[in-house]
Amino acid sequence: MDINFNLIDFILHLDHHINALVDRHGSWTYLIIFLIIFCETGLVFTPFLPGDSLLFVLGTLAAVNTLELSWLMIILSSAAILGDTVNYWIGSLLAPKIFRKEHIRFLNQKHLEKTHKFYEKYGPVTIIIARFVPIVRTFAPFLAGVGSMHYGKFLLFNITGGLLWVNLCILTGYFFGNIPIVKENFSVVVLGIIVLSLVPIGVEFLRHRASAKTAS
Repeated sequence: MDINFNLIDFILHLDHHINALVDRHGSWTYLIIFLIIFCETGLVFTPFLPGDSLLFVLGTLAAVNTLELSWLMIILSSAAILGDTVNYWIGSLLAPKIFRKEHIRFLNQKHLEKTHKFYEKYGPVTIIIARFVPIVRTFAPFLAGVGSMHYGKFLLFNITGGLLWVNLCILTGYFFGNIPIVKENFSVVVLGIIVLSLVPIGVEFLRHRASAKTAS
């Protein structure tokens, strides 16, 4: 319970936590946020880490010169692209076990199924679209590796999606995060970003539920 509460508090008050991080660790903050984005995109057992909301908050801090905008864009784009790359190769290595339907402890089957539905609907472009959908973002490159997507094609979508996701989220925070009404309701804005990013998953869930009822 305490862990969940602390995680929710961390996500909803990212601006305060990141400011404290910068005050305490200075330039090492760039390495810490690199690792957060890398793990959120690169490891299938850490999809709960903040992604969109963290990038938005970092953009707002860059607007007031707490962090350097160009360094954020370069470092975190690299983290997102490298994370997906590692995730792809993990999926490729574990593919034989998955096809034999062996149990893999850290693999959430429900998350895997949600991502598979995205692939059925969008095909390889899922790698780009998934960047803007929590959980699916973490599992899409993994499934690309499991399904042996041609690495050249994967890399192209990976780089395109990584650059779009990181830079759009950071620049949105940079240009809009310090507007007075946004600053005064920052927790609500961050929560709104999280809810909006979960909408595609909710839509797919409702569609699947409706089709299952129709079939029965």
